[in-house]
Amino acid sequence: MYGADPNNKHPMEGFPQICFIKNTVVNPNIIIGDYTYYDDPVDSENFERNVLYHYPFIGDKLIVGKFCAIATGVKFIMNGANHKMSGLSTYPFQIFGNGWEKVMPQIGELPFKGDTVVGNDVWIGYESTIMPGVKIGDGAIVAAKSVVVSDVPAYTIVGGNPAKLIKQRFSTEAIAALLEIAWWNWSIEKISRNLELIVSADIDALRSCE
Repeated sequence: MYGADPNNKHPMEGFPQICFIKNTVVNPNIIIGDYTYYDDPVDSENFERNVLYHYPFIGDKLIVGKFCAIATGVKFIMNGANHKMSGLSTYPFQIFGNGWEKVMPQIGELPFKGDTVVGNDVWIGYESTIMPGVKIGDGAIVAAKSVVVSDVPAYTIVGGNPAKLIKQRFSTEAIAALLEIAWWNWSIEKISRNLELIVSADIDALRSCE
């Protein structure tokens, strides 16, 4: 056995606040990659409570890649939070019934931003909020308490409300090389053999791994 067992809900003995969340999610529209964890001292197995307004009739997905670190209190706002904005009022009369359902909007009348997609090896900081349809690239970092309203390029650091670019983690050439190497798609045996290089900053050495 190499490394942590991806099928173990709590891979750190004595630390139930760390949970590999792929093993706890039941909603088919939430797709989580291997080794992605959620850190929460209250209820780490209930990650789905942080995916808000995720109504099945809308059909949008939350897709999170492998080896992501999601801190306590991170929230994903899904498309079901949106109200119809083409009329004079945005108030959702229809949800209260008793005759008001006559103004039920059609799906095409509601703002729809598409699926929310988080890449691989992404770190999302404490109590950050990810808005509907946002795409976060591989290797990105979202600073604590950020509100991410637009796409985040690979290997960049963003922060604030709304989240803005803080810096690019590596050169453009290095980022292209890392995306081509895509170490997160290697077998776990190869990853385990080359951990020292994965956590180092030597891209040429990483590229030559066997």
